[in-house]
Amino acid sequence: MIRQLFRFPNFILFVLLCFFFSCQNENIEAVPNNKANYNLLLKKAERYEAKHIYDSAFYYYNEAKLNCNPKIDGDNVIYALIRMSFIQQVQSDYSGSEANATEAIPYFKETKEPSYPPVVYNILGIAYKEQRNYERSIFYYQQALRFTPNTLEKIILQNNIAVVYMDQKKYDQAIKILKSISENREAIQNQETQARILDNLGYCYFKTGNVNGISLLNESLKVRKLTHDDFGLIASYYHLADYYETSNSALAVDYAMKGYTISSQLKSVDDQLQLLGKLIQNTNGIDSKKYSITHLRLSDSLIHSRQVAKNQFAKIKYDATKTKTENANLKLEKERISNRNTLLVISLITFFIVVFLLYIILRIKHKKDKQHEAYNTEIRIAKKLHDELANDVFHAMTFAETQDLNVGTNKESLLHTLDNIYSRTRNISKENSTINTGPDFINHLKEMLLGYSDKNVNVISKGFESFDWSFIEDHKKIMLYRILQELLVNMKKHSQCSLVVITIQKMGNKIVVDYSDNGIGISENKLNLKNGLQNVENRIEAIKGTISFDATSGKGFKVNFSFPV
Repeated sequence: MIRQLFRFPNFILFVLLCFFFSCQNENIEAVPNNKANYNLLLKKAERYEAKHIYDSAFYYYNEAKLNCNPKIDGDNVIYALIRMSFIQQVQSDYSGSEANATEAIPYFKETKEPSYPPVVYNILGIAYKEQRNYERSIFYYQQALRFTPNTLEKIILQNNIAVVYMDQKKYDQAIKILKSISENREAIQNQETQARILDNLGYCYFKTGNVNGISLLNESLKVRKLTHDDFGLIASYYHLADYYETSNSALAVDYAMKGYTISSQLKSVDDQLQLLGKLIQNTNGIDSKKYSITHLRLSDSLIHSRQVAKNQFAKIKYDATKTKTENANLKLEKERISNRNTLLVISLITFFIVVFLLYIILRIKHKKDKQHEAYNTEIRIAKKLHDELANDVFHAMTFAETQDLNVGTNKESLLHTLDNIYSRTRNISKENSTINTGPDFINHLKEMLLGYSDKNVNVISKGFESFDWSFIEDHKKIMLYRILQELLVNMKKHSQCSLVVITIQKMGNKIVVDYSDNGIGISENKLNLKNGLQNVENRIEAIKGTISFDATSGKGFKVNFSFPV
């Protein structure tokens, strides 16, 4: 039934007053995350709402809400949700209106606009009333009263509570509230509010058998005609039609038709349906059938349009939320890719820094090793010169000073000694000279080996030309050269042999070298890595090779070593 509830569109004046106050008071309005974009979306939404294009208006209010940062733009979020809830109530989507209004409540803690809480609670009161959840409806109207400082607004909310009791047919409780607010000075001064209260109070009196009901209904009708309150007139005509339904059906039809005409002009389908119901009840025959057909057509159309609107509002919110989620996921994915790329760049930079530092360290180490090697070479050369040549040079000098060189045998002896010193000096030079690792490497290697042959020792080499040496790295050629040189030097010093055999062969991916002589050998407990053998083992390890010694005393000296190609 039609009640004089402060509902949309009748309630719109109260809501808009709050909205205009909010929009104009820029000093207390929160600044949105993107204020220009928010205001642009808001203007579009309000433009569509003014034209009653509610789906587009709802879309842009929702976009404006999503544009806000909830942490700092609470007031702007509340405003957008209020407008969305209002549009849904206009389209009778009360469950959707309830959801959006409820979403606004958590922002009350930070709101700077005191008019927002009562507006939201009033919307919830209307939504629950229309869904026939009267207990929740009264609860939210009472919540709105708690936050409303304005006396007239309190009167409006109390009227709404009375209407809930009227819907429950609790007319005595409604009368108690309506009588109280009808005597309020501010209610009396506001004609529209006073007419609404009188109409509701008159209807309650009528329902409880109080004869004063008709006078209040007529008084309300008179005021509404003067103030041109069309929605109020619809309610008055409905209540008067209900009043005369049993006593004067013709008058009841007249009032119902007047209300139906106005509601048709205002395209208020809910009111049209209720007034058509009165016309059907108070007419017969063709007229009743005509009103019934119209009622059925409007009812079907209304149910369909409301379901479409409800689905449309839900889809707009779903699509917007989905888009926001997708954008958030896309942003997250971009951040993840960016973080991954940053990590990759950092890793590459770190890698190159480590490689560079390693290169520097190895270079410094190589330089130190070369310096150490050069130092050791100098010491070795100095020792050789001292041990092998110094005494002979001193002996030659003494011989030249003490002997008569005009004597042929003395002269011959001195020349022989000098030639021997020269030959040994040349050998020392060759031992420490640069090694040719090119195509002539084999020739130089064999020449070095032959240099250790003399009338007492015969050095034999085998297999040196049985494979291609070009596949062997230069540093390994140098190591092989020095190892054999160390072994032969060691032989000259300690072996007392007459025959040395050196065999080289390629076995798979390894070079295998066997050295053997027929010297005095060395006992197992005396074998150590002195006398040059330490250098041999160090060089083998440097090229990742292996070595073994066989030095049985009295049975010669044997060495076997190998290294990868």
